[in-house]
Amino acid sequence: MEIFTAAGFSALLQVIAIDLVLAGDNAIVIGLAAAGLPREQRNRAILVGIIAATVMRIGFALITTQLLAIKGLLLIGGVLLLWVCWKMYTELRAGHAHDDAMDDVVAGDSADDSGAPRKTFAQAAMQIVIADVSMSLDNVLAVAGAAHGHFQVLIIGLVLSIALMGLASTWIARVINKYPWIAWGGLLVILYVSIKMIYEGAHQLGWI
Repeated sequence: MEIFTAAGFSALLQVIAIDLVLAGDNAIVIGLAAAGLPREQRNRAILVGIIAATVMRIGFALITTQLLAIKGLLLIGGVLLLWVCWKMYTELRAGHAHDDAMDDVVAGDSADDSGAPRKTFAQAAMQIVIADVSMSLDNVLAVAGAAHGHFQVLIIGLVLSIALMGLASTWIARVINKYPWIAWGGLLVILYVSIKMIYEGAHQLGWI
């Protein structure tokens, strides 16, 4: 197997290192989206995110050359991620308004009387999948380059790093539920990534 060669093992270490760094953004997106769900649905949403990220990163890695030839693809991914960022912002605002309303509710009133919208599993899953598509476009190019043509190394490295990303997402979701203000910091990270992708995509097109 390629992985048992010196070159293959070296490539595997590079892939894992790169993925661990780049997976942080995905972990924040998944954790932030899942944090708004009830506890029983949270793990399901994170699982959807892990599966989606795994499938898309491997799929994109297989067609890296073709992806590089498509101008403006990074720009489109950045715009999609910016939309996810906006949706999460509106949910955080709604959650804040809900908390303020609950402070004014007298004992015995129903929490639903505040009228605050509750995030559904489908909404969280959609945000996670769209974000995974956007961020995988950016991440997989660096990973494929580090693999140096070793397909087995690419697959093993991606699967391992995404599994670790799933653990990070679970932890982030728990922390955000315990300390909701941290969600705003995560939102800024996602906003930064989306703006960076849009800028790089526009640069590729020669717009800037």
